[in-house]
Amino acid sequence: MELFQREAPEVAKAFNGLIMSIVTSKGLDPKTKQLVYIAMKAAMGDSPAVKAHLPMAKQAGATREEVIDAILMTLTVAGIRGVVTCLPEAVRFFDSETGPRQT
Repeated sequence: MELFQREAPEVAKAFNGLIMSIVTSKGLDPKTKQLVYIAMKAAMGDSPAVKAHLPMAKQAGATREEVIDAILMTLTVAGIRGVVTCLPEAVRFFDSETGPRQT
C-alpha cells in the first residue's frame, strides 16, 4: 500500500474514499461487514488479508465461532483452499488471546 500511495497518490486517495464509503454505509453492522470481508478474502485464499482483519472483526464483536463459520462458508463456493490457508490463522489468533479451547 505504501508504494501504491507514493506512486499513485490520487488513485490511492480515490481508492481510500471508496473503502471509507463502504465502511460507513448503513446496510450491515460493522461486525457483519468484517465477517463478510473475511469470508470473501478466505474464498480467495488471501490469508494476509484475513489475518489483518481478525483484530478488526474481534473489536467489532465477532467471536471465534463466528469467524470460523465465515471461513467455512467459503467451502461450497471456492473449495478447500481458503479453509486450509485461512482457518489456521484465525484459530491461532483467537486461541492466542484466550488460550486453546478444551475439547
